[in-house]
Amino acid sequence: MKNKYPSTILIFFVITLVSRCSISEPDETRISSEKLQKKKALAALNIHSALPEIAKAPKNNIPDAEKTELGRLLFYDPILSGDKDVACATCHHPGNGYAEYRDISIGVNGKGFASKRVFNTPNNIPFVKRNAHTILNAAFNGISTSNQYLPEDAPMFWDSRVKSLEKQALEPILALEEMRGTHFSKEEILAEVVNRLKGIPKYAALFQAAFPEPDPINADNIGKSIAAFERTLITANTRFDQYMRGDSSAISLAEKEGFMLFKRVGCGNCHNGPMFSDYKTHVLGVPQNTKLSEPDKGTNDEYAFRTASLRNLRFTAPYMHNGTFNTLKEVLEFYEDMADGKSRNEEITKQQFDPLIKELKLTVKEMGPIISFLNALSDSEFDKDIPQSVPSGLAVGGNID
Repeated sequence: MKNKYPSTILIFFVITLVSRCSISEPDETRISSEKLQKKKALAALNIHSALPEIAKAPKNNIPDAEKTELGRLLFYDPILSGDKDVACATCHHPGNGYAEYRDISIGVNGKGFASKRVFNTPNNIPFVKRNAHTILNAAFNGISTSNQYLPEDAPMFWDSRVKSLEKQALEPILALEEMRGTHFSKEEILAEVVNRLKGIPKYAALFQAAFPEPDPINADNIGKSIAAFERTLITANTRFDQYMRGDSSAISLAEKEGFMLFKRVGCGNCHNGPMFSDYKTHVLGVPQNTKLSEPDKGTNDEYAFRTASLRNLRFTAPYMHNGTFNTLKEVLEFYEDMADGKSRNEEITKQQFDPLIKELKLTVKEMGPIISFLNALSDSEFDKDIPQSVPSGLAVGGNID
């Protein structure tokens, strides 16, 4: 006997199937959306990586042994300063992790080392108005979260006012309070230094070997040789780097917790990439250093300063652009105040804070684990060799004894 209702049954089956699909589809879409959001959240946290083991160099300054050794000698030789009393190493000494254990530096007309350095008397030279950046890993300045960077376009100094290690190397020589002093103008000092070097037979031979060209002793080649040396000052094997390369035991459980908290509370918004810096300038409202006669207004007079790298913090205290905080705990307490809308600089209101401060969610209980993690970013294995003498015959490292 034939079914009287075949069409009716078929229609009912199709409607039921469609209804079930229409009911389950939103659930599947919702689940997929949640998974996507979780993936995006994880991707947002994945903004740090191990430091490359070799630094790039500009095409016009490929490093070699002769150039690097020349740069090392120049780095330690006070012949580059106006009064022949200050070298690059005076404020960037390996004994201090190529930084300086001072809030702000004393350059020209100073004596002594690091925190014990003082001005000679009489004195008419001001303090260097900012804390001395470490030279360690400066070869990677500007590196992005995807490990991309151009060495000829690398931002230098707290205000990123020059690009590349080559140009950075000459800036202190030009600055009155750092190396130039009062006896030469900014327009005169480089020519004076070049003439001095030409008068030293050892330097004449070293420059000719490093730069086999006519008249190799010039300002550009001074910058290139110092930059070549500085590109050898790398710490790419911290415990954090080992961890990021696959050694899960390289950092402790407490440090792993601190790493996750560091990212979760918002520190990674600015301190990202393999150098833990976005290399952008931000307005934070750091208290003024009272040693300065007038406020330091930073980039474009906006009180903005470049995000500092968090590598090798063990060697670079005190912290911030003017060395106003002596410990990492003080730094994190300062950030906690900002997150609560408190300004410690009378020149800056909370409305002027960088917008990313609003995303910072930092409390006291999170500070300990974060500091524990930051300790994994230091590496004591770096070049500490100091020349026994320099070709000028002057005191190695300047007047630091």
